[in-house]
Amino acid sequence: MRRLFQWLGGLIGAAVLLSIALAVHSWYFRPLFIEIFFERAFIQFLLEDPEAVSSLGVFEQLGYKGFDGMLTDVSPAHERKLAKMARDDLATLHGYDRSTLSPSHQLSYDVLEWFLQDLVEGQRWLFHDYPVNQLYGVQSSTPDFMVAIHPIGGQRDIRNYISRLNAFERKFGQLLEGLELRQSMGVVPPKFVIERVLAEMRAFIAVPVRENILYTNLRDKMGHLGTLTPADRARRLGEAEQAIEQKVYPAYARLIAWFVALQPRVSEDYGVWKLPEGDSYYDHLIRSHTTTSLNAEEVHNIGLGEVARIEKELDAVLRSQGLPDGTIAERVARLNQNPRLQYSNDDAGRAACIADYQRYIDGIIRGLAPDFAAPPQLNIKVRRVPQFKEATAPGAYADTGSLDGARPGVFYVNLRDMRDIWKYQMRTLAYHEAVPGHQLQAVIAQRLTDVATFRKILPFTAYDEGWAVYAERLGWEMGFENDPLDNFGRLQAEMFRAVRLVVDTGIHRKHWSREQAIAYMREKTGMAQGEVVSEIERYFVLPGQALAYKIGMLKILELRSQAQAQLGASFDLRQFHAVVLGSGSLPLSILQKQVDHWVASRSSP
Repeated sequence: MRRLFQWLGGLIGAAVLLSIALAVHSWYFRPLFIEIFFERAFIQFLLEDPEAVSSLGVFEQLGYKGFDGMLTDVSPAHERKLAKMARDDLATLHGYDRSTLSPSHQLSYDVLEWFLQDLVEGQRWLFHDYPVNQLYGVQSSTPDFMVAIHPIGGQRDIRNYISRLNAFERKFGQLLEGLELRQSMGVVPPKFVIERVLAEMRAFIAVPVRENILYTNLRDKMGHLGTLTPADRARRLGEAEQAIEQKVYPAYARLIAWFVALQPRVSEDYGVWKLPEGDSYYDHLIRSHTTTSLNAEEVHNIGLGEVARIEKELDAVLRSQGLPDGTIAERVARLNQNPRLQYSNDDAGRAACIADYQRYIDGIIRGLAPDFAAPPQLNIKVRRVPQFKEATAPGAYADTGSLDGARPGVFYVNLRDMRDIWKYQMRTLAYHEAVPGHQLQAVIAQRLTDVATFRKILPFTAYDEGWAVYAERLGWEMGFENDPLDNFGRLQAEMFRAVRLVVDTGIHRKHWSREQAIAYMREKTGMAQGEVVSEIERYFVLPGQALAYKIGMLKILELRSQAQAQLGASFDLRQFHAVVLGSGSLPLSILQKQVDHWVASRSSP
């Protein structure tokens, strides 16, 4: 018996050593199995981004919070490290024989190859971006992350929160290093960006520390924890106050000083054509964001054609509302004189708006079954955009929640000024950001089984935003926008996306001025002046990204039309949606292959 135990002990020891050796080999060398490589590539990139770790909640499920006290490195050295990782992973991927893989692994191979090749191609312009900007810049996204994402559920979370507050100094130092490098390369943001971010940052640190959202967020969330003594609460708040006063505010002050010094040197609002290799950079951005081979001129012409088509549909609705004369913008201005189309510009109006958004989302969730096979259970809450970022935030955006479902999806609506919100636009916006748009698509992707983890979360703008714009139209097709004005809001939103094709290419390829782009969008959409200005300014700091919405929607509609034509009476919209959503986010060229394969399988006897 003793010999048996010795033999078993040796066997177990050998197995442990073999497992360790396999794990070491899989981490540092090309894994023996491609599914291990898929997970390694995902984990290695994730480990470089502590904020993403917290956002996804990947390790929360295991009770591990080792990353929750750190902020993500934004130094040039770290960006170069990530670039090398992408090159190395692409080389490793190409070391596998794709023809020997299962269909599922072949799809994962193709998706990851497209993603990595795009990253590698873009490394020529690694520092051509504007990391401080009025939309998603580090100066606003970091406190927003602290408020919206960082968990406060106990003492450890509180310690990590304070640790992250102290880390602002280091992160903003890395940020300044990157800004200096970009400036030396001739990469500086447009004039208006500097003005916007200076105003935002000055306002952020103008309030007393105890009134800053980084302090009040911790104070309010700690107030809900019954396990803390008053002494614990006071001690932790004192540590937070000290961190904000000695680390956070000085970090912002140094960033403000840098932009104050830069401001006199930037006198114009240029598109990216002004940057070194700007035209080549924009060509890359078009390919990257649309995941197509379209060029700027083709995109511009598609936009002009769509603007002309939608203009006729908008005209028909306006005529039905007794507004036959004038431009679209002029007639929208007359339409908007009706006070019943808005809420009161006070807290009561804001509460009513949030309640209506919640009602629209809840209603369409209950009505998904006719168009979606086995739709997932959805828990989506409507909340106000944090007030500290309202001035520069978009009209609405979505947070799809954590992978484990512990943090529910949230639809954030900007309520800075209720005079910017029109009731006839709300359904379309809710369907885009929540259901059947981003939130539905993201939840389905997150719950995919037997696929590489990166397939659940990897974003492709044309697919993600194309689906969301398609979802706006789908909400109308499903019968949730029967009111002609709701349909007008949908068409106005579609016109908005079509105009983007014209103005983005106009700014970055045809050298349109900021004012020229604003005038064109205002004329064609009838949107409010302030909203138009915010949008046009967005395209200056996110070149090419806005092209993805309409291009992606047109592709999904094209695929649906082709499938209907080929399958005839056997076409099933629920199955089509299952195919489009059932593999996670995809480049449009790969989505085309997925739909083609489905049509062929349905057509064969």
